[in-house]
Amino acid sequence: MKKQLLMEELKRQRKAPKKRLWVFLGLIFVLLVTAGSFWHYANLQTRLEETFQRGLALRQAGKYVEAVDLFEKLHDEYPNSSRSPQSLLQTAEIQDLYLGRYSDALLTYLLLERDFPDATEVGPARKQVAVLYKYRLNDCSQAIAVYQKVLDQPDPENDLLQYEVADCYFRLNNFDQARIEFESLFKNYPQSSLIAEVQYRIAMTYALEGKLPEAAGAYRLVIERWADSPYALEASFGLATVLEEQEELLDALEILEGLAGIYPNQDILERKTAQVRERIEKKKKAI
Repeated sequence: MKKQLLMEELKRQRKAPKKRLWVFLGLIFVLLVTAGSFWHYANLQTRLEETFQRGLALRQAGKYVEAVDLFEKLHDEYPNSSRSPQSLLQTAEIQDLYLGRYSDALLTYLLLERDFPDATEVGPARKQVAVLYKYRLNDCSQAIAVYQKVLDQPDPENDLLQYEVADCYFRLNNFDQARIEFESLFKNYPQSSLIAEVQYRIAMTYALEGKLPEAAGAYRLVIERWADSPYALEASFGLATVLEEQEELLDALEILEGLAGIYPNQDILERKTAQVRERIEKKKKAI
């Protein structure tokens, strides 16, 4: 019995070094795999960064087609990388701003928003989509929808975006809604640099709707509150026009004569002044 136990112990001791060797080799294998993965990841990040920076350099150099090709390749080959949404934004901006490929740019912007809804690039992309609809594709209705979506998020430029919404309605000849949007800007962003212009455009909506007393009051507000603004001069001319339409010709003429030498478009001013004088003379002769 003792002899048998001794033999088994000798066998166990002979097997132990082999077992330790396999464990050791296994640990080395794991370390190699881990190191290899780390090296591959680090190398991949380096290649991605080099490719992205090369794309930026091509854009800076005015080689827009080559830049787009590079950014699209980066996105296609590494769609889950941190540079992928940035590559899409760069692609869309180049297509939009430099190549005039507006439909392609729109699709790229929308692809960015669809595939990376939480990316920081989505905000700038949405703004550019709205601009693209409004100024490139002349589709103010679609632009309004996108601007409203952007306005749902806090942004230091929200007064500018609100202005764009109001201007879109104005371009659609929906003067009532445009005035509502301008008044919302006036109320929500009283410190905005746009306030004088906003009040001037409120007056314009009244005038275009034929609401002459309201237009006159709105123009006078611009003149009184923002006397040093360029819009005070425009409001004075607008007020004179409204007074003329209301047959208050002498008051209109007084305002027009006061604008001589300071109104930015003297040709228009001289024609309007001559027109009012002529109407006054005709009235005198009629009497």
